[in-house]
Amino acid sequence: MASVRTLKKDINFLTSELVTQAYLNQLIFDKISDDALVEHITKAVDFRNNFVERANHPDGKDNAKLVKAYYRTLRKEMVEEFGALYEALAQQLKESAQ
Repeated sequence: MASVRTLKKDINFLTSELVTQAYLNQLIFDKISDDALVEHITKAVDFRNNFVERANHPDGKDNAKLVKAYYRTLRKEMVEEFGALYEALAQQLKESAQ
């Protein structure tokens, strides 16, 4: 990982992708209700806040190996969480299409 700054930019990018996809699904395709839209946006913002907070406060600041392992784990969890949130949004689309 290059830097904490890059990690936070990635977190913000993923959050904006989730919010954009939810808005597109509602406004353009009319496939998501207002309540579901609010739920998806809330989850995306919680995702962002949680991971930015964790990126700002690593464990073991004095040990470089612990910090590196911490950020590696954080990035892995970030990708998994984003995947789960995106899958939930896709599942909402599938349900509304039927």
